[in-house]
Amino acid sequence: MRCWRGLLRLGLAAAAGLAALSAAAKETPADYGPAMRFVVVRSSAPGCEPNCPEWISAEGTIEAGTPAQLRRLLKTLGGRPLPIVVNSPGGNVDAALQLGRMVRKNKLDIAVGITEFSGCSPGMKNCLDNGRKGQPYSGVAYDSGAMCNSACPLMFAGGIRRVVGEWAYLGVHQITTTYQREKLLYRTTYRIVNGKKKIVSTRIVSRKNAGSYKTYEMSRTVEKRLSAYLKEMGVEQGVLGVMKATPASDIRQIEPEDMLEMKLVTSLDSLDLLTERTICQRNPAPANCREVPANGVPAAVAAVEAGPSPIAPVPAPAPQAREQEMRFVLVRGSNPLCNPDCPEWISAEGTIAAGTADKLRQLLDTIRERRLPVVINSPGGDVQAALAAGRLIRERGLDVAVARTDFLDCDPGAVGCVAADGLHAGLTIDAGAECDAACAVMIAGGVRRLVGAGAHFLVHSMGMEDKVRAYLDEMAVGSGFFVAMQSAEYAKHRELSRDELKTFGLTTGPQSVDALTGATICRSAPRPDNCRVLPAADAEAKAPAKL
Repeated sequence: MRCWRGLLRLGLAAAAGLAALSAAAKETPADYGPAMRFVVVRSSAPGCEPNCPEWISAEGTIEAGTPAQLRRLLKTLGGRPLPIVVNSPGGNVDAALQLGRMVRKNKLDIAVGITEFSGCSPGMKNCLDNGRKGQPYSGVAYDSGAMCNSACPLMFAGGIRRVVGEWAYLGVHQITTTYQREKLLYRTTYRIVNGKKKIVSTRIVSRKNAGSYKTYEMSRTVEKRLSAYLKEMGVEQGVLGVMKATPASDIRQIEPEDMLEMKLVTSLDSLDLLTERTICQRNPAPANCREVPANGVPAAVAAVEAGPSPIAPVPAPAPQAREQEMRFVLVRGSNPLCNPDCPEWISAEGTIAAGTADKLRQLLDTIRERRLPVVINSPGGDVQAALAAGRLIRERGLDVAVARTDFLDCDPGAVGCVAADGLHAGLTIDAGAECDAACAVMIAGGVRRLVGAGAHFLVHSMGMEDKVRAYLDEMAVGSGFFVAMQSAEYAKHRELSRDELKTFGLTTGPQSVDALTGATICRSAPRPDNCRVLPAADAEAKAPAKL
């Protein structure tokens, strides 16, 4: 055996000219707003109790820590398979894949939708002073204006049943990958063996940021991962093709029929399939239904939010009769998909009073010949005033729909709330809207008259029978509607179904308010009268940040 001598030496790689730059790739989303939070919600739809559907509301940006939050929430449910109602602009791709696999593993359904909370909402303080901690939030789900964009469809693909309603949006685009450069300084230990260096160990002694760069096309490695994931979820590769063909700076909305062909959705149903108040009347009731005895308290259900510890809610208080006199407000659609050509409408909310028709006439005079639809949410009121308002609506050739307007800038009744250029920004929602008693008379004046599945239409007998009957004949509403009104006692309202309203001739079609105010109606031909392109500078100022 040959004898050898070893010399142990230490050296800095950088001193020998071996300093290294390393590029670590990671997918980083744009700043889309608050991180996604998960909460359990119980339907607050009228007439739902004691057996109501429940679901998991998932709203916000998908971040690296989002899967851990969902995992914690699912542990609190004891295996109950509650559907997920998601509304997200996208986010972290790796996290979205984890979420999708978690959803599939737990055999959960998923739908694109927005949850509107009643009473307490996530993040609201002092909701639990009455000692009802741990109870589910209370609210209704709707799909108008909801979105699942960018990385969100990857999470969505994990659902067992996957639904995107006609007025929700699912969009994809290329993946943006950010590479972070680092300058690394190494310390190397080596021996001299027979005159040659033999490295014993190497360790990093310092790191320095050396900048970053982005790519806007997915690498082969990422493409293979996404392709394998979609195959795992039973979704066609066409989704990946659309992603690759859409620039990272844009969003490609996938049409419902295309989603069905790609197997991204399992049916063309809306989220009503999972959250509508009547689903618990089926036999057997769906797994997300839970009966709460009268005066009972539901079992505790957790909520998981990003950031500080969440505050759970109490069920919404019983609705109280509104006494606010009907107000009329000009509104422009605020969905980012419509700019710069967006629909506009007149929001009419409150009790019909003696001066209601005059107020409406004054507003119509300010917009001159423009024919804007009237979106009505009213508990009723003065019959004579409703007759006058209905005739004015017919005289001006206006369409009407039963729905609420959700104002996104400020509430028109709030102090200091001033609309820019006389137009408030908002969205229409039929869930929870009502048209009661004399409101039905006002609705009858519309040229097109629409009542969505989530709205409530109630009637009862009222005075001035001869005038009301003559008015309904004048508006070409069938006599069966008047009979239905008179068959309900004044103190006992009767709710009419959409089928009954169509049969009686009160509604002119099966559509909801979205047919008059939806984000995409201005792309149809012929273009509706209530669409308007804002001047370029104004449109740019009003447009939300691009998704």
